[in-house]
Amino acid sequence: MTVLVTGGAGYIGSHMVWKLLDAGEKVVVIDRLSTGFRWAVPPAARFYLGDIADEALLCQIFAENDIDAIIHFAGSAVVPTSIEDPLSYYENNTGKTRILMSAAVKAGIRHFVFSSTAAVYGPQPVDRPVSEDALPRPESPYGQSKLMSELMLRDTAAAYDFSYVALRYFNVAGADPEGRAGQSNEGATHLVKVACEAALGRRRQVNIYGTDYQTHDGTGVRDYIHVSDLAEAHLQALRHLRGGGQSLVANCGYGVGYSVLDVLNMVMRVHGRAFRIHIAPRRPGDAASVVADATLAHRELGWVPKYNSLETIVRSSLDWEFRLAQRVEFDGGEPQSLFAAQGA
Repeated sequence: MTVLVTGGAGYIGSHMVWKLLDAGEKVVVIDRLSTGFRWAVPPAARFYLGDIADEALLCQIFAENDIDAIIHFAGSAVVPTSIEDPLSYYENNTGKTRILMSAAVKAGIRHFVFSSTAAVYGPQPVDRPVSEDALPRPESPYGQSKLMSELMLRDTAAAYDFSYVALRYFNVAGADPEGRAGQSNEGATHLVKVACEAALGRRRQVNIYGTDYQTHDGTGVRDYIHVSDLAEAHLQALRHLRGGGQSLVANCGYGVGYSVLDVLNMVMRVHGRAFRIHIAPRRPGDAASVVADATLAHRELGWVPKYNSLETIVRSSLDWEFRLAQRVEFDGGEPQSLFAAQGA
């Protein structure tokens, strides 16, 4: 059987494709390349350029490939942008997910692994990890759009021969330990990526949005999870569903929180270079602290992280930045770097 990975040319999706191939799976990728890269898709995966809302293309993919499961990453994931342009998030994250799910049900595809987010939780107590039974209170259209998709999955599983796992990610960072994939977008907003670029002189500064939170140093605290561990959680979710496991929603994090300053200090220590830090006001939709209780994923999916340290995450991120610096694409015969020096 074959696994369809939506958004498989993107940051997390490309890691998932490599993970599946390493596990001996056949993989098909659909990606419109709005933020992904064609070169990020391994040659062994079959690639379709297009949008998951293109029902004719989905029908073609299902007709040409013996697909039994979908792992769905395609979507938008920047909280401030979702606040500025909420309707685009409800279209891209919720509306298009409904189209994909409908096409899957019609094609008899029974297993669905969904890329959700800890942003569904919203504000939570800063003194303990958040578990899946916490009341969702998303403060951004991004979080709301993902929660709405989770509700659609729940109702679809109740009505059809269809099962799912929705994985609520905490803060994803790092890069493939073998150097095959990483975060490659210019202008990325992920803190570890931004800090690594600043350490390498590709950004003028790193902004800290708020220093008056009720945390140990006043900056926001997050649970950072290595992208390869996250891909492994998806693989275990797929095996869970194929083995007849029940639908479920599970957190993916380490249960350890690091502040913005903790992350910046780690990047400076690992790389050995200081960079400029700018203090900026809080951003709408940012919580003081969000840390995972991932007991359910460990127990039900058998998920065992391998790269669960901030230093490991930072080192793999810096290694990927060095690889990007050496990578050259050719456009019209002229070599061009994948990125140019930029301010932030």
